[in-house]
Amino acid sequence: MKKLLDDIYKCTVCSEHLPLGPRPIVSGSKKSSIVIIGQAPGTVVHRTGVPWDDKSGENLRNWLGVDTTTFYDADKVGLVPMGFCYPGRGKSGDLPPRKECAPLWHDLLLNQMKEVKLTILVGKYAQDYYLKEKSKRTLTETVKNFEEYLPDHFVLPHPSPRNNIWQAKNEWFGKEVLPVLKEKINSLNL
Repeated sequence: MKKLLDDIYKCTVCSEHLPLGPRPIVSGSKKSSIVIIGQAPGTVVHRTGVPWDDKSGENLRNWLGVDTTTFYDADKVGLVPMGFCYPGRGKSGDLPPRKECAPLWHDLLLNQMKEVKLTILVGKYAQDYYLKEKSKRTLTETVKNFEEYLPDHFVLPHPSPRNNIWQAKNEWFGKEVLPVLKEKINSLNL
């Protein structure tokens, strides 16, 4: 696993498309119990080199009901984005994750993580990639039907503060989805 992570950290496959240059952000271990597959690092994470080291990460840890120490213990939680480097800025936020990373690295990583009991798919990019035709037409529909993907996958919207409006419109998420998520996480005895 260490060699694979070192290879990923050295990756420059799409460097010509990255405005801040390559800085792959990923963590995990052969012992990871949970794998969280998200989008791509933002500028804060690119700068610090620590996955989910921003407001989105704070929200995600609150949703999971885990503290920072548990979240960043690679033997407990693997953090694997769809795109490992900051993709740049678009008209309405960050650009989508680069498409090269997941096909190049995900299977290699996940095949070494033999103790994963739960994969959390954060956002539409991860859900579409992993659920394929089982993914619903919209992220809202997919998350609303989260039980269809259990026990292997738990689907979540992106925890960005930009999604506070989505959460306000979809109060069922906090009332119906998050309690099940926390219960599932608690059952893993991290």
